[in-house]
Amino acid sequence: MSFPAKVMRDGLLEKRSSGLLQLWKKKRCVLTEEGLRLHNCKGGGDASRSAWSSKAKELLFERMATVDCVEYKRGLVYFTVVMATGKEIDFRCPQDGTAWNAEIALALVRYKNLQAVKSGRKRHLSSAHLGSTGEDEEL
Repeated sequence: MSFPAKVMRDGLLEKRSSGLLQLWKKKRCVLTEEGLRLHNCKGGGDASRSAWSSKAKELLFERMATVDCVEYKRGLVYFTVVMATGKEIDFRCPQDGTAWNAEIALALVRYKNLQAVKSGRKRHLSSAHLGSTGEDEEL
């Protein structure tokens, strides 16, 4: 994200590491119009007293396929972000309030719809520029 995007939600999520032990690690997550930014926790222990790194991993909507695999266990929501490459990234968060998975999924749909509208406009403008829209042609 080259310029500041509108922040839609900011808070804590736990991400499952891709290592052998697959440990859950707390991340500060910032949901924007372009994707999800994940900040690592500097230092261990309580996340509320920890500092967050300024460097962030970005999961951009343009590279995201879907949000799925929602499961509810022991007061937590477990969900998976599936990237266009097929890579799956597992997250969990508390069940209280609006779940992160729903907000990420809605933001992803909003982003994909906006891209489709832009693509349609470009197609329409390019066909209008070429002269014929195909509407007045006989079949």
